[in-house]
Amino acid sequence: MLEEVERWLAGRSWSAADRPLDQLLAAKSRTGQTVSVVLPALDEEATVGTIVEIIRRDLMSAAVPLVDELIVVDSGSTDRTAEVAAAAGARVVHRDAILPRLATVPGKGEVLWRSLLATSGDIVCFVDADLREFSADFVSGIVGPLLTEPQVQFVKAMYDRPLGEGAGGPKAGQGGRVTELVARPLLNLHWPQLAGFVQPLGGEYAARRSLLEQLPFPVGYGVELGLLVDALHTVGLDALAQVDVGVRKHRHQDGQALGRMAAAIYRTAQLRLARGHLVRPRLTQFDRGEQGGFVPRTTDVDTEERPPMRGIPEYEERRAA
Repeated sequence: MLEEVERWLAGRSWSAADRPLDQLLAAKSRTGQTVSVVLPALDEEATVGTIVEIIRRDLMSAAVPLVDELIVVDSGSTDRTAEVAAAAGARVVHRDAILPRLATVPGKGEVLWRSLLATSGDIVCFVDADLREFSADFVSGIVGPLLTEPQVQFVKAMYDRPLGEGAGGPKAGQGGRVTELVARPLLNLHWPQLAGFVQPLGGEYAARRSLLEQLPFPVGYGVELGLLVDALHTVGLDALAQVDVGVRKHRHQDGQALGRMAAAIYRTAQLRLARGHLVRPRLTQFDRGEQGGFVPRTTDVDTEERPPMRGIPEYEERRAA
């Protein structure tokens, strides 16, 4: 298995600089593929506008028409996320307006799943809306292999993830805490073919619509792990790739949020290892009480998944049209 991972790393790991924009535009023109970019957003007014502006400026101009569609899916923001994104030039759609006959549930995966019905590109690129010091390489880098390599179907971004600022500057490589403590051990133990992915939980990835519409989507934090594992089983390792896009800076979650994320990711893995044999899990965490001592707080771990989009009548009707 180690030899297979090393072979994959040598043949399916690239840098964004490996495919200049002129090469991507030529491939896009030659193949006729279209590209949609989706930003799932919840209370991201501080960053979403800049991301939208950079994508529009660098990848949607008459000179560089790489991206055909840019959509921000607002999942219930209480700040000015929607207004800021629209002012920057994105098409903004509220999560609840997509497939309204089906009641929404909280979670990032829910938003990504619904976005397939709100977009039309042959290639769909997901980018988190909380990124700082954003570069268009995050989009062009991961879209590139899908435009130039017909056999590639799913591409993850890889990057350094600094954790705040220390005395010597950014603490490089320490930002992926749930990745290192939960996701990477799970993948190495149960899906060793995926051990070569540097950032398996990263929110920046692109895939062919024809693949995404076949996959179930965990509605919450487990969506990235679930899609990666299911893509492996659906199209095989050589259809997966990763691209180095530099450094990813974003807002970090607190310890309890990371605990909930870790539980959802573990549950997503467990479900794929033993479908049909789970009880609904719950997670108890603790806060210091106002009167001293610790107060337990128990929450349900995400357990729902959305079915492959190909089974949704509204999506099939749109495809037929």
